[in-house]
Amino acid sequence: MSRRAGILEFAILGLLRESPMHGYELRKRLNTSLGVFRAFSYGTLYPCLKTLVTNGWLIEEPGNTHEDALAAPLAGRRAKIVYRLTAEGKEHFEELLSQTGPDAYEDEHFAARFAFFGQTSRDVRMRVLEGRRSRLEERLEKMRASLARTRERLDDYTLELQRHGMESVEREVRWLNELIESERAGRDLTGSASGESAQQNTTSGSTGGLPRPGDTPGSDLPDETAT
Repeated sequence: MSRRAGILEFAILGLLRESPMHGYELRKRLNTSLGVFRAFSYGTLYPCLKTLVTNGWLIEEPGNTHEDALAAPLAGRRAKIVYRLTAEGKEHFEELLSQTGPDAYEDEHFAARFAFFGQTSRDVRMRVLEGRRSRLEERLEKMRASLARTRERLDDYTLELQRHGMESVEREVRWLNELIESERAGRDLTGSASGESAQQNTTSGSTGGLPRPGDTPGSDLPDETAT
């Protein structure tokens, strides 16, 4: 399995853990909630769904909405198929959530993993965040060393581009530091301490959480049929 296919399977299982969906809904959620998937087609989605069904992690069910029931006679096509997570699929997704190896904090994997941090245990979140920070600090050190070696040979625009890249990495490192500090203090992104009651949160005056990565706006997508 390719790395990108693995990310897509992980994201599909995570979204279907929240609720069953048909292909159109899945693609829209992947587009809008997980920016890493903003440019992929139904030709990529459906083979992945079929693989997950074959593995026993998903089941296919006929759509039961009024619109789905009218799809065949009105448009000459079958109703949309709804995909539902099986018990085995849930178990497999939870196993994937517990993984903290290098793939968990590489660029594309980290974005998908972070999107499901609400379903991830605190100790796993910490290991993924610290791994991501360590990887970016290594990248930043290499970028600085490269810039120091080549500064005299670069024109102003290339130099500015490299500086921009370094500033982007530095911003993410600062953001990760804030997240890690919050996790160590036992707070979630709303700023409340783990185990506190709603009344304690109200009276303690604890403030602020950490910023969430912004969603990527999705465009209107064409309707689709089950294949």
